[in-house]
Amino acid sequence: MSGRNDKPGFAAQPVDAETWIKAGEAPSARGRAAATYTARLTIDVTPDLRGRIKVAAFSRGVTVADMLRELLGREYPEPEGEPQ
Repeated sequence: MSGRNDKPGFAAQPVDAETWIKAGEAPSARGRAAATYTARLTIDVTPDLRGRIKVAAFSRGVTVADMLRELLGREYPEPEGEPQ
């Protein structure tokens, strides 16, 4: 049992960002909500800011993703007359 296991672990990190982005997403248990959001946005933030965002979402009783979707939706609304 001392041999090396080459299988990726449950939470294995991707080798590089491009491979991870191009890999696509596995089906989610979240159902309909997961099917609605088909693009992933990756941003770099400091660990301190990440912590503040997580605390704010927790105190509001929402997920970080839902809170940020709402924030971005308010900041960048649909243009008038554009089909949805």
